[in-house]
Amino acid sequence: MVELLLALWPLFALIVAGYVLRVRTFPSEAFWPGAERLNYFILFPALLFSSLATAPLNNPSLGRLAGAALTGLVIGWIALLVARRFASWPAARFGAITQGILRFNTYLGLAATGSLYGKEGLTIAALMLALMVPTVNILSVWALSSEKGVSPRSLALSMLKNPLIVACAAGALVNVTGLGLPGGTHTLMSMLAAASLPLGLLCVGAALKPDQLGHEVGAMTWNSLARLLLMPAMGYVVAVSFQLPPIETGVLVLFFALPTAPTSYVLTRQLGGDGQLMAGIITLQTLLAAASLLLVMSLLA
Repeated sequence: MVELLLALWPLFALIVAGYVLRVRTFPSEAFWPGAERLNYFILFPALLFSSLATAPLNNPSLGRLAGAALTGLVIGWIALLVARRFASWPAARFGAITQGILRFNTYLGLAATGSLYGKEGLTIAALMLALMVPTVNILSVWALSSEKGVSPRSLALSMLKNPLIVACAAGALVNVTGLGLPGGTHTLMSMLAAASLPLGLLCVGAALKPDQLGHEVGAMTWNSLARLLLMPAMGYVVAVSFQLPPIETGVLVLFFALPTAPTSYVLTRQLGGDGQLMAGIITLQTLLAAASLLLVMSLLA
């Protein structure tokens, strides 16, 4: 428990710092959108690219890891479809609820993975992200557009425009072709990657909207409990079923225990979803994750 606390508290300290800095308008209100774009389009893709470019893709447990990650997402998706059938949620609401259950805060996930499992854990996480990021994006777009219809072409275009997906694909391509990262390229990517996670956590804090917590408390609460407690429990069952090694199991459970991604709000607004509900879910899950992550990872240990 003490080791987990020591590994996780600096991450949430950065999130709190980001919120305080934004509230105090330091360095300025205009800084945070630019910082988020820099991280999303440059720094974070550099981290994923370098991790996958040097990852051991001949890992014998890679196939089981991929199967476990996708199985967990499919189970969550089926449960959401069943719930929607009974609750009759419109697409605007269903899209926000879906993202609250299936999406995850990648910045926090990689930072926590690095603190708990080191470089080996980061490599495993990058491999998982190569599968999970496209999958959750497709499901999120479909959920928000289910009443309007969404064509395979528009889904494909949205995937091709996603810098995280492009970085994962490019890193895997460099790996399998044996090109590697010569001539100081690895050092450059490592420097960019080192800046990504702390800046990302500061941006997570800056995106929090506590003023939205008074809106639909019931929906936000059950959605947060399902994401932060039920999803990691299901992830553990799946990991055991696939007989994953301990580190792979830990990383899988961790990613299913993460709060939803702050970028869910942007996608929700772009596609006409319930932005107010989405903002409340993001804020509540991020706040509760400070305790739930410690609880889940302690039980796992």
